[in-house]
Amino acid sequence: MRPQSMSAVVTSLQETGLVRGAPDPSDRRQVLMSLTPKCLKWIEEGRAARQDWLTATIAQKLSAYEQERLQAALALLARLVDE
Repeated sequence: MRPQSMSAVVTSLQETGLVRGAPDPSDRRQVLMSLTPKCLKWIEEGRAARQDWLTATIAQKLSAYEQERLQAALALLARLVDE
């Protein structure tokens, strides 16, 4: 992405209140960007909605046996990640 394009994206995010910039204390020419509380809330709400959808879909579409198998598979995947 070109700097001009990135500037337009960042400006749009700032205007909607999702990010804010502050001067870098060690290099005043740079701006440090951070997510605003509004953005963090938006992210959390989106994550919760996706989790609710997945939970409901699993309960509706998988039998009890299939849900047990899925739970076992998740335990195996967790072991792979931990190693």
